[in-house]
Amino acid sequence: MIAEPNAASNLPSRKENAVHDETVPESAAQNGTCVRNGNLKTPREKRKVREQCENIRRNSTGSRRVSQLQNGEVVEAVTLFEVVSMGKQAMQSVVVDWVEAYKQDRNVALLDLINFFIQCSGCQGMVTAEMFQSLYKKDVMRKMTETFDKETGLQYKKFMAYPWILTVTWPVDMDNEDYPLIRTGPYWKKFKANFCEFIAVLVQQCQCSILYDNYLMDTIISLLTGLADSMVRAFRHTSTLAAMKLLTAVLSVHLNLDVNKHNAQRLYEVEKKRISGKRTSYRLDQLERKRKEYDHKLLEIQNMMNAIFKGTFLNRYRDVIPEIRATCIEEIGSWIKTYPDAFLNDSYLKYVGWMLYDKQAEVRLKCLLGLQGIYSRKELASRMDLFTNRFKDRIVSMPLDKDHEVAVQAMKLLMLMSQNCEDVLSAEDCEMLYQFVYATHRPLAVAAGEFLYKRLLSHEGDKEVQPRGGGKFGASTDQLKRLIRFFLESELHKHVAYLVDSLWDWAGKFLKDWECMTTLLLKNAEEAGEALSDAQESALIEIILAAVREAAEGHPPVGRGAAKKILSVKEKKIQLEDCTKITEHFIMVLPQLLAKYSTDAQKVANLLQIPQYYDLDVYSTGHLEKHLDALLREIKDIVAKHSDMPVLEASSRTYSILCREEMAIYGQVDCARTQMIDELIKQLNQLLDCFWQKEGGFCTDAGEISRMHSALRRVAAFYNAHDLTKWNLYDKTLRFLMFEMEHGNLPVLIILPALQCTYFSLLWQLAAVSENSPKESLFPLRRELRRFSQICTCFLHHKEKDVREKAFMILCDWLLILSHLDSNNNEEAVGFLGYLPNTPLQEKLFSFIKEHVFTDEEEEKKDLTEEGKDETCKLDDLHKKRSLLAAYCKLIVYNVVEMTAAAEIYKYYVKTYSDFGDIIKETLSKTRYNNKIQSAKTLILCLQQLFQTHAESQDSSSGVDFSSPSFANMKELARRFSLTFGWDQVKSRESIAMIHKEGIEFAFHGATGVDGKCLPPNLSFLLIISEFSNKLLKPDKRLVYSYLQRYITEPLSCRGDEWQPLVWYRNSLLANEDEETSVLGSLGEWPPMGSSKTSFKRKLSNGSLPETSQTEAASKAPEQQCASQLPSAVGKSRKRLKSQEMCLQEHLPFLCPGGLRRRYCKDEVKAEDVSEEGPAEDTIEDVDVVGTDQDS
Repeated sequence: MIAEPNAASNLPSRKENAVHDETVPESAAQNGTCVRNGNLKTPREKRKVREQCENIRRNSTGSRRVSQLQNGEVVEAVTLFEVVSMGKQAMQSVVVDWVEAYKQDRNVALLDLINFFIQCSGCQGMVTAEMFQSLYKKDVMRKMTETFDKETGLQYKKFMAYPWILTVTWPVDMDNEDYPLIRTGPYWKKFKANFCEFIAVLVQQCQCSILYDNYLMDTIISLLTGLADSMVRAFRHTSTLAAMKLLTAVLSVHLNLDVNKHNAQRLYEVEKKRISGKRTSYRLDQLERKRKEYDHKLLEIQNMMNAIFKGTFLNRYRDVIPEIRATCIEEIGSWIKTYPDAFLNDSYLKYVGWMLYDKQAEVRLKCLLGLQGIYSRKELASRMDLFTNRFKDRIVSMPLDKDHEVAVQAMKLLMLMSQNCEDVLSAEDCEMLYQFVYATHRPLAVAAGEFLYKRLLSHEGDKEVQPRGGGKFGASTDQLKRLIRFFLESELHKHVAYLVDSLWDWAGKFLKDWECMTTLLLKNAEEAGEALSDAQESALIEIILAAVREAAEGHPPVGRGAAKKILSVKEKKIQLEDCTKITEHFIMVLPQLLAKYSTDAQKVANLLQIPQYYDLDVYSTGHLEKHLDALLREIKDIVAKHSDMPVLEASSRTYSILCREEMAIYGQVDCARTQMIDELIKQLNQLLDCFWQKEGGFCTDAGEISRMHSALRRVAAFYNAHDLTKWNLYDKTLRFLMFEMEHGNLPVLIILPALQCTYFSLLWQLAAVSENSPKESLFPLRRELRRFSQICTCFLHHKEKDVREKAFMILCDWLLILSHLDSNNNEEAVGFLGYLPNTPLQEKLFSFIKEHVFTDEEEEKKDLTEEGKDETCKLDDLHKKRSLLAAYCKLIVYNVVEMTAAAEIYKYYVKTYSDFGDIIKETLSKTRYNNKIQSAKTLILCLQQLFQTHAESQDSSSGVDFSSPSFANMKELARRFSLTFGWDQVKSRESIAMIHKEGIEFAFHGATGVDGKCLPPNLSFLLIISEFSNKLLKPDKRLVYSYLQRYITEPLSCRGDEWQPLVWYRNSLLANEDEETSVLGSLGEWPPMGSSKTSFKRKLSNGSLPETSQTEAASKAPEQQCASQLPSAVGKSRKRLKSQEMCLQEHLPFLCPGGLRRRYCKDEVKAEDVSEEGPAEDTIEDVDVVGTDQDS
């Protein structure tokens, strides 16, 4: 075998250990003798024959030497395998040389080719051959075996490759998962392509000469058939790929022969007519012989194809290895497409149809790709009626496949079927497929968008469908109306952005036809009856907004696509052009649309979002300031008319976008904004004068309260995006909150916007703190910050649920902001104004979450029954709960609240998984990223609290009931926690170790009795932490096991049923230790622990290790150092971890007792006592650990 490019320097040594080929000398082959390793008596004789065979092989291939520069050194390729490994540069010449060698001595050349296939299988063994012409058939069949020789430790594969019986010998420990075809990296990917190319070139070079000699192809086919029947995966995979590519290459020869035969037949007919009535000419006889020769060759080619198909394909298309099945299906798809006259029938199509149900996505994908090649040609699709009827339902269901690529290709196949097969898809099928435009996976949605556009919207080629609307926008208008109708009928009105994104690649032209869309909106009902209904107008406005956003931003909507894609230069140019067109058109049209729909809150809220995608320079460069004035007037009127928050927020955002200081239009917009806010504040002051009465009360008139509510909402909406500090609104809004705290009579309609206004006012004051702000000026601000925190805390217990939830959301954001202040590098201000919640406040926050989010199911059902809520209300309530939980979890993630508070949240992970599982899991992930050790302690704390609650609810006399639902829930929760650590055991090593350490200490906490013989009260907790045992590395399992032994001194006391949790936990630690498990299991008791005895009475404080003897205490490290040093023995490369306790005490957190030394052997496990005077010599077992460095 040739070395990889990065190991070229080792090539000479690699060649010495390469595959040994024992070829048969020509004289020996002719005499029918056998050259086999087993027939030679001495090593000297074996070496002599091997050298002789090597000389013959090298002499035969001497003209085929190829040199290539690798890593600065010249590497010479001698064998076919080495040449193919190097690349395609010399492929043609090498094959030509091999053909010439075959013509000189076909036996030696064929054995060289046989050895090539064996080497390509990754076999590091030996190939021998013997002639079998003199053997009877039954003797031949007896030799066709695949056995294992126990004495030599070698595997033997014997099979027939005409005219030889080949014997392949290889070590039994040959890595079945590592051979050239499945190795990763660009080098081996090229090897696979070169391997396939070699077979194609070989057949191409042989087609005019030796392909039909009844020797070459018989040998190759029998070789590949024999190897494809092996139990060794490498042989099966390599030979199957070779056989399939061989059939493909032979098929191309068949097609060429077919063309030549057809041409010869035409020439024959012409010549026959030309000499009609005359004697037979020489030319006619020559053409007749040529035609018969083509017939003979075609017959031989057909026999070769049948032999490969029946000998390899029929046995391997159902192989247990998915790569082999995929190879077979991929090739049969190409055969059907290339040579439909022979393969496009049910005898071959059925295999493709059957494998559509394969469990592996790779195989299903190859089936779909093959069918796409067939259905893309209309002349072939018309011959697929029976297959289509049989497997259509399966194909229609495959867009739901769990593999994204399979789903995408299935949708593309259905598109081809609908185009080239008449009435193959029913209306129900199409309706189901249309809905995939709302899929979150964008390639699938785009494929469904193509299906929807070509099937429903465009009607390309359908002459019966004519545009009903005349004039300039007739065709686009009809397409838009069909799209609107589909959108309304799908009843997924909030997903219009997904619909537009799915159609963008196919219908982008008419989706960018802003003029047509706005003209359709501005039409009057009297104009030829083409005006839209109210629902259609709303849908069209949503489509316009989504299309504008897609054109301006150039990336998919949120939730479809992992991140914003990087636009190419061409895409950026198109994006800028679209932004300019949007601006130029809507600058003039948008004021008209706002004027028409000024009373419709939903339409206005959508239309007001369009200016954020403007190129604002167009206003000044195009001298369109008059249109800006018209827009500002319309927005001002809309703010005066509406009090809905979506409309007000959209208006405020539009002013914020237009009022940028760097823009030329800033002065004009700022003047209009100031004028509008002056009017709002003036209206609010007038209402306040009427609202507060002289007696210290307030006006209870419903009309006044409603007007006050609207005014406060308008101010709150603009306070969010604009600094209104100069209007002095803080004291006015704070008065509402103080009055509510003292008297508690204000309506909710006033409390909520007043709370928001006060919050925004303080945020703007915080943002105004400059670098040079004196400390004296910060005292009033600090006082107001603390006061507002107290107000929000007080409102957590308000009688109105809406007020409680609003106060909680604001308080969480408020605490997050105050704990992460960044006042323009003014460190003194940060320290002075910063604020962290104290313990009572943290408890109140969690109590709120427990009461409002994690409510009992019975209470929830009771509330739903009483209020008669429908499905929409349930979803709204769930959304509110998720928002509350996310706000609280944010405090945990950003260390505003102690991480241990997450333990209370984790308790509900399993119970509320469907509603809040994603939020809790993300919190766990973020906290683990912040601090792995503390996060692990939080997990174990959660389980400990649940266990204590469970133990308190049980009868103390009966012990812990393992079959109770609460205990089962704890085990399930621990299992879910274990799954969150993933597959990288090295990365999570510290955390898992800490969980076991804390769990063991908790399980034996409180154990009393003479010599520790009394059952620890928390012993059954070991069953809970056993769920984490499978995440331990093997060396760590031994260390945890040793740490566990510290708490066990009397083996006889562990035999009762009440000690079963300890036995089960021990077994989970020794699950992969076959030697220890067998010995300990046979003894039925713990291994002897030595002469040093300890008691269960151990002092546990602050999670420290239990007190031990003086010898142990002298070697014990602090807890934090122990946990952090655990992975220090693991590096980037493969390393040895010594299991010697003296070494482990320096690196790992589990410290064995000073008097204990363990001895590991191959056949048994022993534990021996070591006196303090002279410790015995240890036998060290090395443990291989493969891993990477720990993340910082």
